[in-house]
Amino acid sequence: MEKQYCKVGTVTPMTSGRQAIAILEYQYQNFLEKASNSDAQLKEYFEQKAQKLNKVLESLV
Repeated sequence: MEKQYCKVGTVTPMTSGRQAIAILEYQYQNFLEKASNSDAQLKEYFEQKAQKLNKVLESLV
């Protein structure tokens, strides 16, 4: 039997510079959109994720 490698939990490194900012902005907008279309519990979760991404974006810009 051969060894198999699982990719679950692997992390792809984020690109640097402008591409990283663009990806983070896209994720931020995506979380805000999901928050507006969710029930109360999920809304709070998505808003927290968006706030964390906003802090990262502010530190990069």
